[in-house]
Amino acid sequence: MKSNALLGLGASLFVPCFSYAQKGQEAKPQTPNVVFIYADDLGYGDLQCYDGTRVETPNVNKLAKSGIRFLNAHATASTSTPSRYSMLTGEYAWRRPGTDIAAGNAGMIIRPERYTIADMFKNSGYATAAIGKWHLGLGDKDGEQDWNAPLPTALGDLGFDYSYIMAATADRVPCVFIENGKVANYDPSAPIEVSYKKPFEGEPLGKDHPELLYNLKHSHGHDMAIVNGIGRIGYMKGGGKALWKDENIADSITTHALDFIRKNKDNPFFLYFATNDVHVPRFPHERFRGKNPMGLRGDAIVQFDWSVGRIMELLDKLGLRENTLIILSSDNGPVLDDGYDDHAVELAGDHKPGGPLRGGKYSAFEAGTRVPAIVSWPKQVKKGQVSDVLVSQIDWFRSFSGLIGATLPQGTAPDSQNRLGNWLGTDATDRPWVIEQANDHTLSVRTKDWKYIEPSNGPAMIPWGPKIETGYQKTPSLYDMRKVNEQENEADKHPEIVARLQAILKDVRGF
Repeated sequence: MKSNALLGLGASLFVPCFSYAQKGQEAKPQTPNVVFIYADDLGYGDLQCYDGTRVETPNVNKLAKSGIRFLNAHATASTSTPSRYSMLTGEYAWRRPGTDIAAGNAGMIIRPERYTIADMFKNSGYATAAIGKWHLGLGDKDGEQDWNAPLPTALGDLGFDYSYIMAATADRVPCVFIENGKVANYDPSAPIEVSYKKPFEGEPLGKDHPELLYNLKHSHGHDMAIVNGIGRIGYMKGGGKALWKDENIADSITTHALDFIRKNKDNPFFLYFATNDVHVPRFPHERFRGKNPMGLRGDAIVQFDWSVGRIMELLDKLGLRENTLIILSSDNGPVLDDGYDDHAVELAGDHKPGGPLRGGKYSAFEAGTRVPAIVSWPKQVKKGQVSDVLVSQIDWFRSFSGLIGATLPQGTAPDSQNRLGNWLGTDATDRPWVIEQANDHTLSVRTKDWKYIEPSNGPAMIPWGPKIETGYQKTPSLYDMRKVNEQENEADKHPEIVARLQAILKDVRGF
């Protein structure tokens, strides 16, 4: 039985997902093409249409004008791996061990038996693809992958018909693309070895050979294997012709996304397009470098906008745009100096990556998980909308299951709710609450007007480099979100609200 304390914030505050009904969800099942454009480390204030200064994002602006721009949308975590796990499975990552920021040689974090959002689309007749950043592990066990042979478990086991991915992030080895479970453009003359424990004899390291870091030098960490003149996390040997060039990553993943769309233009498709641009190391193609006053980070945002434009352009050309539902968002909040000396801090000027929000990536404060979110579907969604309804990415799973009339196995997406009306702009009823996870697993409960952050023994600032406030305090924190910037802890003023939000968190946790 659910705790009666949950009712203290109003009857609408808690609605169990298994009985949830929302205006507009009774609509006849439809089969639009669905494209998730999932940016990496893109902050709430990083886009021009979100009042970002010193940057122009005309393609994203156009997308926003064609649909709904959300002002109160939340990722489930302030770091990548747990956020992506939650979004793709409909289950909060903190429920599962091993869902923290993954090494490049992590085993599969989403296990093959887990029913994913890709499974849902695939079993509903969609062609499915994941292209770009993955960062959720490959193979069966950590550190035991043979990168010179087909991986025994990969994205094909998670519902994706096609995949062309980076195993983790661009700052982690292995620095090769994985296509359908095998290293793309594999070079047999340069067999690949990867370790996160010890270096390989004879392979130069960034910390010892700064003269070899001809593209980017590190500011902290990122001083191990050197690939393409950039130091990485982890050790790597080999790769040869399969090694990526960072300046070509956006072109490569965009080209593969466009090819997938062309190939499936006559059937419904689901494309998970996960970009890397804004995540370190930021080294855009030369045609974008030097185009923005914020330096490489600004250039990377412009490059991201270009990728969005290419996808929209092709959908228009093929006559698919009208019945393609595009969702654009980010996995977590922004960070400037995240390990490379690209002058992002010095060149930011008056640009605020988190907008008016406090904190950033890794943080329990709002800028860690409140992210840009845009939904466009010309056939069904009224254009030019701006919505401040409280929404969470955890609900994409069941919302789009409702849209296409999918049947889900029992136990699937346990934390997801069908909030389709919110995402399509037909219902402005706020989600009763959202749960947010910070880097040290500190959880927050966010309602429309209040935010509770549970006590934590963590440091007040990120200790390893980025100048970001964590939001961690040894006592409970309560912020009035009508004041936006989380400056005054009002826990002592409103103990009854603290108690009620604590009850929600206890109920969701199950203990």
